[in-house]
Amino acid sequence: MQSPLISILTPFKNTEVYLNECINSILNQTYNNWELLIIDDHSTDNSYKVVEQYAKNDNRIKLYKNNGNGIIDALKQAFANSSGTFITRMDSDDIMTPNKLEVLANNLATYGKKHVAVGLVKYFNANGVGAGYKSYENWLNQLTLKGNNYNEIYKECVIPSPCWMIHRDDLIACGAFNPNVYPEDYDLTFRFYKQHYTCIPCNEVIHLWRDYSTRTSRTHVHYAQNHFTSLKVHHFLNIDYNPNKTPVIWGAGTKGKLMAKLFIKHNIAFKWICDNPNKIGKEIYGQQLLKFKTLAEIENPQSLVTVANKEAQKEIKNYLEKLNLKPIKDYIFFC
Repeated sequence: MQSPLISILTPFKNTEVYLNECINSILNQTYNNWELLIIDDHSTDNSYKVVEQYAKNDNRIKLYKNNGNGIIDALKQAFANSSGTFITRMDSDDIMTPNKLEVLANNLATYGKKHVAVGLVKYFNANGVGAGYKSYENWLNQLTLKGNNYNEIYKECVIPSPCWMIHRDDLIACGAFNPNVYPEDYDLTFRFYKQHYTCIPCNEVIHLWRDYSTRTSRTHVHYAQNHFTSLKVHHFLNIDYNPNKTPVIWGAGTKGKLMAKLFIKHNIAFKWICDNPNKIGKEIYGQQLLKFKTLAEIENPQSLVTVANKEAQKEIKNYLEKLNLKPIKDYIFFC
């Protein structure tokens, strides 16, 4: 029996210098039943010509020009032209290990629908990987090893955008790439979470993630922190918000203030806690800032922690646990 067809969806824009490595890594896969839907998002370099030559030599590579503009339109177009039973994404500047498709497809075939196959990732950079990216890599991989990706979904995107595979029917069921919401990979991860799709544990590094100064996630306004915070609050209100509880925002920094604004916009009453003695007792947006210990006096709270300092987070978590509060149900870390 033939293995399921995998559709690989790959937008590209001005990645001429990386495309050969990317496409060659796909051609070198141990799993051969795939099609590459690769969409040129208005490149101004020679990227299109590079891909065009590959498409002439291998009919599994299907090259299109973006009818719209941006990554989401490119992904919609790629998916609309795809035929695969299994769907995955690939970034045009990254590299697949030779067994990537095989590992993901075998796991997905074994576990079946309503599962997301994921794998370990490794950042690389000609000038060395920065501490922040290395920390993110380690954090992601620790979650993926046990398939516990959703446990910390409100901190950062817990499924790497170019390292997942899902059954076509499940992708359609959660809206595929239809929402015009950025960052699109994080939004899709939240929709997997809302649909209760289980992440399949994996202990193999199967995707090499290139880091460089002009990468879209570093430079585009759609991937700025204000977009992340707004997206997190939107999905929290849609998925885990309990109207019978009192939301309690922890932290009065940039993220805490943005969260407070969003709650005010949605007419949701909340309490606001911080550890800055210069702010405690004062008002921001008409809301008085309270000290930590006030939490014990708030009936049925649901704490939303925007404090980024790791030591402060430990202190907060210890305090929450002493009050016998439970993750997600009673508190969520947003940093």
